[in-house]
Amino acid sequence: MYRLRDFMRETLNMEVKDIVSDEIFCISTDAESTFLVNKMQETLDSYTFTLVTQGWLTLIYNGQELTFAPDDLYIYAPGIPVTILSASENYQGICLLADEQMVLELPVVRNVIRAAYFPLVELNKPKIHLSPEESKKLELWMRHAIDILGSDHLFKSEALRTLLTLFLLDLMNDMERNLVHHRLSERTEKLFISFIRLLPKHFLEHHDIRFYADRLHITTTYLSRIVRQVTGRTVVDYISQMLLMEASWLLQTTDLSIAVIAERLHFADQSSFGRFFTRMKGVNPKRFRMER
Repeated sequence: MYRLRDFMRETLNMEVKDIVSDEIFCISTDAESTFLVNKMQETLDSYTFTLVTQGWLTLIYNGQELTFAPDDLYIYAPGIPVTILSASENYQGICLLADEQMVLELPVVRNVIRAAYFPLVELNKPKIHLSPEESKKLELWMRHAIDILGSDHLFKSEALRTLLTLFLLDLMNDMERNLVHHRLSERTEKLFISFIRLLPKHFLEHHDIRFYADRLHITTTYLSRIVRQVTGRTVVDYISQMLLMEASWLLQTTDLSIAVIAERLHFADQSSFGRFFTRMKGVNPKRFRMER
């Protein structure tokens, strides 16, 4: 799958010497650049926060058709199927991208999970409507990130992480009135975060729940209950989305045969991989590769 550095190099045509952070990037967007990003977003291992400042944008996110207008925030979580359908000619937005693993390491994310702030974990509520005042606060953090990226700041990485933390804290504060609090125990939080950290390291070889439960020293039933309690989704959902991201990336960026890709992803055979991919994407691997 694409990391943030790949995105900046291949989609934005940035030179390696000009990439100042592998973890955080922020950019103003228009309709043209948004459609360019759409070509690889499903395989990008980063959270994306897009604030609409002018015009409108319509997309399909995990089967839902959504339209975003000024003061709407679109949160993209890694692995979710998304297709941008249309955008107004005057569409403008500002987009903050953050490496998934880096986000999960931030202390603030534990508060996000404790508050059951679902857009970061449940992945099925990507649209948040903000008041003009709330929107302006988040826009200021994002534009400050752009300024830091273009500056000669001696501590860019630390400054960008701090800005991202402040952005998330303000977002959580704005959403507090709409949150559903589940009063998760500290053990539940730790186990969920541990599972999310294990997944990127092992999903290629291990598609079974038992592996992750064993690594966490709990039963498969308990792991399933924790993940569903925190996110409303299943362990299999998470594993499948990771496999789909990797499969889509390999089909888009390599000339590997479908049989070799199936083997690399540790499917029993090409047929089982084909059935999985078709079920997840609605199109078989061969056609997906031809269309992209």
